[in-house]
Amino acid sequence: MAFNELRAIAVFTQAAELGSLRQAAVSQGITPQAASQALTQLEAHLGVRLFHRTTRRLSLTEEGQRFLTAAAPGLQSLQRALHGARQGRDAIAGPLRIAAPRSIMLPVLWPLIEAFCARHPDIEPDVQLDDRIGDWVQERVDVGFRAGSPPAEGVIARHLLPLQLVVCASPDYIARHGAPRSIDELARHRCSGFRHPSTGKVMAWEFAVGGEIVARDVASVVVTNDVELEANAVVAGQCIGQLVGVTAAPLVRAGRLVPLLTAHVTDHLGLYLYYGSRVAQPARVRAFIDLIVEQLDVSQWVLSPQELAAAAKPRKPRR
Repeated sequence: MAFNELRAIAVFTQAAELGSLRQAAVSQGITPQAASQALTQLEAHLGVRLFHRTTRRLSLTEEGQRFLTAAAPGLQSLQRALHGARQGRDAIAGPLRIAAPRSIMLPVLWPLIEAFCARHPDIEPDVQLDDRIGDWVQERVDVGFRAGSPPAEGVIARHLLPLQLVVCASPDYIARHGAPRSIDELARHRCSGFRHPSTGKVMAWEFAVGGEIVARDVASVVVTNDVELEANAVVAGQCIGQLVGVTAAPLVRAGRLVPLLTAHVTDHLGLYLYYGSRVAQPARVRAFIDLIVEQLDVSQWVLSPQELAAAAKPRKPRR
């Protein structure tokens, strides 16, 4: 049904209830002239006269009474549906569909989701762990997170934190094999490789060199498509790895890993929050985005230059 027909029916039912076309116009937020025109169009569309009209009085015709009896219940149902939709928009409750990479969700985002649910107990989180960026519209994602470059056009992206790429080794590995002093020396070491979950290709290592980002293919003795498994192999002393700062920072601070080649650490990648629209955004989505921005502690997941320098100093292997 076209919008002008719906408005005309609303004007008609209000006029019948109030006995005044002018009062019906006020209740609909339109001018009396617009109300009169809407009613005239409705009568022309139906091919019947709905009201007996005089300058002082408005009364239903027989056809108007039958039409009111048939139309009023449907209009009331529609008004209830509209009211329910507005309440759903304004309530911080119901399902909240979130998509994020597994490696970022577990350490960084899940504590924030728990905090949001504690603040709003009627929220029902629906979390999809996926390293690829799918069709967020088709999958009805409310808020998504992506590690890497900004999401493609069609979504609104907000940069949350930089993602460092840190070459690391365990103190035990360094004690047994030494540490590379340059990017070229990595060729003489046992290194890990990360296979991208979407492409299946082993990713090149990336370094900051002279103000530019340089990619190098590094021969791998351990290859996996799981960030946690790669980190475990590096901590166990099996290899050197280039780990994302979110993974590396807690391990470096705990003394379990030592950062290497710190002059070449890069943070050109980032963690991005994305969503579809700033307009007509449900309150639960707005509130969740606000909490993420408010409570995400960037310093927790980024190693400062001072930390990198201090952690890179030689130390004894852990026993």
